[in-house]
Amino acid sequence: MYFPQHSARFRTLLEGLRGRPVAVLGHMRPDGDCIGSQVALTRVLRALGAVVVAVNQDPVPRLLKEFVGDTPWRRVTEYQPEPGTVAVCVDCADALRVGLKLREIFPRTYLMVDHHVSNDSYAEHNFVLPETAATAEVLAGFFFDAALPLDAVTAQALYLGIATDTGQFRFPSTTPQVFQLCAQLTTRGADPGTAARLLFERESLGKTRLLQAFLNSLRLELNGRACIGILRDADFAATSARREDTEGLVDYARAIEGVDVGVLIEERDQLVKGSLRAKDPHFAMHKLAQRFGGGGHACAAGFNVNETFDQFYPKFLAALGEQLANTK
Repeated sequence: MYFPQHSARFRTLLEGLRGRPVAVLGHMRPDGDCIGSQVALTRVLRALGAVVVAVNQDPVPRLLKEFVGDTPWRRVTEYQPEPGTVAVCVDCADALRVGLKLREIFPRTYLMVDHHVSNDSYAEHNFVLPETAATAEVLAGFFFDAALPLDAVTAQALYLGIATDTGQFRFPSTTPQVFQLCAQLTTRGADPGTAARLLFERESLGKTRLLQAFLNSLRLELNGRACIGILRDADFAATSARREDTEGLVDYARAIEGVDVGVLIEERDQLVKGSLRAKDPHFAMHKLAQRFGGGGHACAAGFNVNETFDQFYPKFLAALGEQLANTK
């Protein structure tokens, strides 16, 4: 068994949802692990007899739409919950990550599954396993341990979540168990070749131009230990790129030899969005993100700040310098 200390209780809780209306919630601006986890848990709950729909504040990113398949999916703007609907959260480090509207609809969370080290266990029933690579890894292990039904769409969704959150199996969180689970998922219909084509061979021209703008903005800071790229509002207008097209760009900053931490800073009107990527867990990016109201993992974290770029950048650089000084 993958998670013997958790799987039996998890199955009991899912079986208790038979016949009940359930909303499976994920975090704002969903990525591969969020989409994959929402899809997988929604489909398994449906197979168990729950009346369930996946709900998110934001739309499914273009490159991830095919992974949803025929899974019931709603944006919050088109969702009307049935009376007595139970909220289940996946891949949300804190209760507000689902967005204010969904939090208003569901002030309480019945069940939560996550892998973020910064998670504060906000649900009635919490399954937080920060030693795992992805929420999809946790769910896949639970499903196999409990012999729950997995169709091909579910298997592919779980593979998506694991593959993306491990950086295509490049990050330190990639363990033997990750490969074991992915191998088992392929026997249930997951197709790594198709997943790779859908994720990496359908880039828009706008994203390619945005990548060019990002690379042109790169600057080495803190004696070369950090590489920071900056995207302004004007860059999106000039390239016709979408906000979702920033996915993966920060990895180019981290990949430079000698750099310990790569950073993407996005300007969004009067807001700033930061993405942090470290080469080693001891740099504890989640702790740096928490200083700016965010969170995440030791190697990958993020935050949003209600400030202009010029107000924010000097403070951020000082905080990053302190973080790196403590982790030489």
